[in-house]
Amino acid sequence: MDGNLTAAQKFDKKFMAYCGDYSLCDWKSKIENGEVSLDGVVCDKAKCCAAKGYEHCGFCPELPCQTLSDMYAHPEWGDNGSRLSNLKNWAKGNYVFELRN
Repeated sequence: MDGNLTAAQKFDKKFMAYCGDYSLCDWKSKIENGEVSLDGVVCDKAKCCAAKGYEHCGFCPELPCQTLSDMYAHPEWGDNGSRLSNLKNWAKGNYVFELRN
């Protein structure tokens, strides 16, 4: 699936990344399929979320933690709040998404 999704398309939970991105998360797939242990996970967001047993970071009481805040504000990977909005919606069972700008 590419980055050209629109909100009108059917929501698919397999694209719920730990960090709130609506895309396939390689780390989430590898962790869930048992292909890698948490010790082998390089992504600190995925490692933290999986270690806590959350489906995504939206369930964490520390949302937004400093790690996510730093990522969301990054000049290259920032998103104007779309991933944080996704996480808050998903935690409420509202399965909609915004794509990163």
